[in-house]
Amino acid sequence: MSETETPRHSRRDLLRAGAAGGAALAAGGLLLPGTALAAPRPTALATPTLPVTPTSPAAPTVPAPRGERTAGSALRPFGRHLAYGADPSQQVVVSWQVPDAVTAPFVRIGVQPGDYGAPIAAEVRTLVSKLSWQKPVEDQPLVKPTTVTQYYLHARLDQLIPDTTYYYVVGHQGYDPAGQGARLGDVASFRTAPAPGRGAGFTFTAFGDQGIGYNAAATGNLIAGLDPAFHLHMGDLSYANAGGSGKTSDAYDARLWDSFFVQNEPVAARTPWMPAIGNHEMEPWYGTDGYGGMRARFTTPDNAWSQSTGIYSWRYQNVGLISLDGNDVCYNTPANLDYTKGKQKKWLESRLAALRADTGIDFIVVYLHQCTYSTCHDNGAELGAQQDWAPLFDKYQVDLVLSGHNHVYERTDPIRAGKPTRKVASGDTVDPVKDGTTYVVAGGGGGGLYSFPAADTYLGHESANDKPVPMVVSDRSGHNQTVKVTWSRVRYTGYCLVAVDVTPAVAGRPARMEVRSLTEDGTAVDRVTVQRG
Repeated sequence: MSETETPRHSRRDLLRAGAAGGAALAAGGLLLPGTALAAPRPTALATPTLPVTPTSPAAPTVPAPRGERTAGSALRPFGRHLAYGADPSQQVVVSWQVPDAVTAPFVRIGVQPGDYGAPIAAEVRTLVSKLSWQKPVEDQPLVKPTTVTQYYLHARLDQLIPDTTYYYVVGHQGYDPAGQGARLGDVASFRTAPAPGRGAGFTFTAFGDQGIGYNAAATGNLIAGLDPAFHLHMGDLSYANAGGSGKTSDAYDARLWDSFFVQNEPVAARTPWMPAIGNHEMEPWYGTDGYGGMRARFTTPDNAWSQSTGIYSWRYQNVGLISLDGNDVCYNTPANLDYTKGKQKKWLESRLAALRADTGIDFIVVYLHQCTYSTCHDNGAELGAQQDWAPLFDKYQVDLVLSGHNHVYERTDPIRAGKPTRKVASGDTVDPVKDGTTYVVAGGGGGGLYSFPAADTYLGHESANDKPVPMVVSDRSGHNQTVKVTWSRVRYTGYCLVAVDVTPAVAGRPARMEVRSLTEDGTAVDRVTVQRG
């Protein structure tokens, strides 16, 4: 993290812990010498229009919504999901849900299964959603509450040992897997990143527009099979907000988020998921920006400025990563258009400059929801991103831009100043220094598929693909324009994800990233190598 970044929580907050928990873990050898591990003090998430009510880790108890409390032993945690901090070699966030109010939620961690330290208090974020806002997708009983209350718990861990596997369990008063003999499903694990410059190659995966269903589960299972270091989710996560317009007229069912986290728990409980924000994450019932729900459910670095949401940068080994909020420059879904008033663009340039000046960073990967370039007409391409951000990608030689939004797979030829520099077929190598930035749309995570205005062309099924293809963009007034382009090199209509294999420089050979697109059964539909110099 650069000195110019302002994190949501100060380092003192990250290290603040109960004396017993910190001392016990340090004694167990799980921390770096002379450090402590802790949950942070909560950030005040509630506003008069934002029904998100966190409680203090010092006494993390949420009042029960009714007179009779369910016993803690009957309230099993679910929906575990991990995220990295800005420094994945030392920072991991463990998040989960409980079905009702609990007392003293915690995480215990250890370097051996069954050997856990003292409880580390979790932050409670309570999200209250009025039933009158919603259109439930399942039948509702005659007697039902007027609100849906969801309890999200987060434990932020800092000063972990790099390149180390940790085992963990989560619990609360009345339910302690470590104390009552953890069952196999109670125990999960994560691995911290190696310290920068000390690790070997690694793989990460990415997709957008997942939703809930058997195709969504299949792409999630493919992540598990690839066992990546982390997964990037490029927005439109659960589709709890079915409309995606950012208006209160959108059909919404808050409990679909429960299904989303349960569906992905087998993978997300051990592989950190780093989400970007999509248009379906604009939930206008939770504050003026509609991101109160995201702030309750996820803990990402969010280090662009104080209280930024979904806008952050971080580093894994020799790769610098930036998550952007495309709603800020989205002309065809303008609910949050220009809501950062230029702050995101200014921050983006400062981070790109810092990453490109860092000699330990070989590659810069930017990920966001909306497509800077795409020929799929269902959502089109984003003229705002082309105007505001693409010149910065050119200036700082961004290697790879990943997005979702269109439910297809598409890879461009390398682009500079809005035009392709040369054709790069599947199996070829691209040099971002000479050729420009490669843009990939990977929106086939599980949501219903879209279509292209031209024939598919992908690995083993290449078409001539020499004719210009129409790209549709919306201008600031919301009117569509059609432009013929020649950079659409690979198009695939199907469910898939992107797997990126990163290899550091060795013995005079430059670092490289092999970018693969894989269908649900692991079949490759595209492959390209990014290598600088």
